[in-house]
Amino acid sequence: MSLPPAAGLRRTSLCLVLAIVMGCSASPPPEEVVRGEAGAPREVNVILRDYLFLPEPIELIRGETVRFNLINGGLLAHEFVLGGDEVQTAWADAHAAATPPGFLATAPPASVSPDVAGLRVLLASGEQAGVEYQVPTSTDIMLACHLPGHLEQGMVADVRLVARGAAET
Repeated sequence: MSLPPAAGLRRTSLCLVLAIVMGCSASPPPEEVVRGEAGAPREVNVILRDYLFLPEPIELIRGETVRFNLINGGLLAHEFVLGGDEVQTAWADAHAAATPPGFLATAPPASVSPDVAGLRVLLASGEQAGVEYQVPTSTDIMLACHLPGHLEQGMVADVRLVARGAAET
């Protein structure tokens, strides 16, 4: 018994499709990129506005590498100081020492010792910056702006350090 010409064409097409599918499935799976590691940092967007950081809280995974994409959407200059208690105290003291006594006097730039610097980025209104950061594995950290008057206005953010797999990406 011979098949109609259309049935033979369908059989040939089916065999061809199966061959393609089988060939594709034999290829090795693509290499999985793990975000949050050196060379593939997880991106974290943070907006600095007048006296607040967004989002808040910021969830970071202990030991991961992140790239902070910072945008100052406020009308004033702001700083992004990320670090533990020692870092926050050092920057607060540096700003207090640099604050001029006169009303319109220009403050000298604040600085701290490199061994306690933490991460600090100073942004003018409308400015953007990107910076990579290695999240500590054991030390708790916080985020604050120590420019004169900003901390007193509440410019701090909660930073939650979680174990890998516990944070949403």
